Amino acid sequence: MRWTERRIDGGPGGGVVLEQWGGQPDRSPLPGTYRILAAVTDLAGPLGALVAGGLAVAGGVLLIRSSGALTGIGRRLAAARTVPLAELIAQATSNELPAEPIRVEGRVRCANPIETPDGDRLAAVHRDVEVALPDGRWRTIERLRDTRTVDLWERASSVRIDLGAAAEPLITIPQVWEGSPDELPASYRPAIERLTAEAGPPTAARSTTRQITLVDQLTVLAVGRRDPAGQLQLAPPTGGFVVSAVDLDIAMRLLAGPRRSRMLTGYAVAAVGGAAVLIGLISLVLAVLA
Repeated sequence: MRWTERRIDGGPGGGVVLEQWGGQPDRSPLPGTYRILAAVTDLAGPLGALVAGGLAVAGGVLLIRSSGALTGIGRRLAAARTVPLAELIAQATSNELPAEPIRVEGRVRCANPIETPDGDRLAAVHRDVEVALPDGRWRTIERLRDTRTVDLWERASSVRIDLGAAAEPLITIPQVWEGSPDELPASYRPAIERLTAEAGPPTAARSTTRQITLVDQLTVLAVGRRDPAGQLQLAPPTGGFVVSAVDLDIAMRLLAGPRRSRMLTGYAVAAVGGAAVLIGLISLVLAVLA
């Protein structure tokens, strides 16, 4: 039989009496077991959304990284505002320069440019030459970084900038060459012979050259500073100057890398995963408070 308590309050006869409720003996599971099972059931959905969302975010990040996209540089360049050089010079005089990195635009002038055998006059040239080993790995046999300190001009205003402090890569349309190692100039022969002795004869070669000429219009991500004389200086932000010789929209496409569709897919997967994580967190809080 089941028994229940009935409390009688009030009066001299108040107290607790037991009443027979009737029916079969109570063989049901303990109430605590019901509560545990209900809690696990309520939390299964939110926890599943959290796990699935976290995996989706991780997968999206892997897709973005494998695309070759330089998303960090792209975000920094796109987020900064463009400040005219004359305005920056005035702000330096009044000690009101912005603390955050800004974009500065202007044409290049250089007193001692780099002169190439073809007659080009350059302010910077970055060249990487690589060869493919028999096992498929690529090895760099030349990494050239030749830069100059230049003056950036906008109308009648100018400021000096050291392109040697530029972040990589220089945002220009690269000159890419691919071919046989035998087609490389003779100056690379010692490096190829050394690699041949170590790992076998290279099977392919490639070269990527990025350069800034004296006719380029530059966009530079920099931080404005005031020197002791109150004049404007451009200092590199964390990671170095971001230097672009192309328009902003072209720069974004170049920074997106050779596998842009993979990058976009990665962002979409990461966004869906982030939404699932948010929904899971909200559902988990509501389930705990219920």
